Amino acid sequence: MQSASAVGEPVAGSARRRLASIGVIVLVASIFGLSYSLSAPLIAMTLERRGFSSGLIGANAAMHALGVLLIAPAMPAIATRLGARGLAGLALVGTSIVLASFTVITSVFWWFALRVMLGAAAEALFVMSETWTNALSTEQSRGRTMALYTASLSLGMVLGPALLAVLGVSRVAFLVGAGISLGAVVFLLMPWVIAPPQARPEKAQPLRYARMAPVAMATTVLNAGVETAGLSFIGLYATAQGWSESQAMRLISTLMLGAILMQLPIGWLADRMDKRTLVCRLAFISAAGALLWPFALSQPWLAYSLVFVWGGLFVGIYTVMLAMVGSRFEGNDLIGVYAVMGMAWGLGALVGPSLAGVAMGLSALYGLPGVIALACLLFAVCVTRSRSAT
Repeated sequence: MQSASAVGEPVAGSARRRLASIGVIVLVASIFGLSYSLSAPLIAMTLERRGFSSGLIGANAAMHALGVLLIAPAMPAIATRLGARGLAGLALVGTSIVLASFTVITSVFWWFALRVMLGAAAEALFVMSETWTNALSTEQSRGRTMALYTASLSLGMVLGPALLAVLGVSRVAFLVGAGISLGAVVFLLMPWVIAPPQARPEKAQPLRYARMAPVAMATTVLNAGVETAGLSFIGLYATAQGWSESQAMRLISTLMLGAILMQLPIGWLADRMDKRTLVCRLAFISAAGALLWPFALSQPWLAYSLVFVWGGLFVGIYTVMLAMVGSRFEGNDLIGVYAVMGMAWGLGALVGPSLAGVAMGLSALYGLPGVIALACLLFAVCVTRSRSAT
């Protein structure tokens, strides 16, 4: 088992090959974001058209998180056996087969099983793309590299709904998603793409990995909770304050655009200052920024400007944390920490929307921004008081 207090040397290879390889892995990250953001609404709307209840649709959506939780503990062992290239390629092929299967399998029972497999494939792709990107990074450029990774992930999240808007809720949308995932395998298998070496085998130890990186786990829970709550409720929050649906959708798009474009300058900062300090500052600013939402919504230009900056700063917390983890761990430890972060993401995605819904029920104007601000503030205080480096 490999572990390091400081990052090891980057994977061998010329600087040009490493940059090209990072480009391919970043593309894989965007495919992960696209497949998730395309399949989630596509499956839900297809089930709704078939007359199923919202309760069943919600239960089906939860199967994605179940797939994540089932595969995460075994991720280091699987990665050891298959290697980064093998596991990422298998995840892409699996995603393609599962998405295509939705067009030929009509039994809703099997749709639950397919959703579990889709979640497991997504988790494998997520963990290996993060691990691979970190392995190709140098310590001097790690912040910028992980910023590029996070920006690409956000871009994929934007492209999924945009593609669905063009294709509509249809069999074609499933097949296009399957084709995109399968096409990414071609780039991944290029012989010039540098793959990290396989780590030595070890037993699954998720609790150990969580104790090794408590700040990373807390960051992931915060990011998942606020991201899922925001995407679910920001549109409703804006329309409740008198905005039209089209304006509300533009508000969400503006937030996502900030999450993409602001990662590179944040990554540049991460390479030039203490990363832990930067995470705390971003969290405190995010808490203060969320409290400004009720006042900014009275002026659309101010609201658009605020959510653009806020989205970039908030997502930047996750970007900098990825660089922190990559600086401290390598080998199986890095894979294991990222795998347990996937489990933390599932926890945040379950808790976040529930808390946001309760808060909005208490106050339509201050509930959503209040609960987001409180989450960011508590996180910042916990990181400040924590003795762990990650």
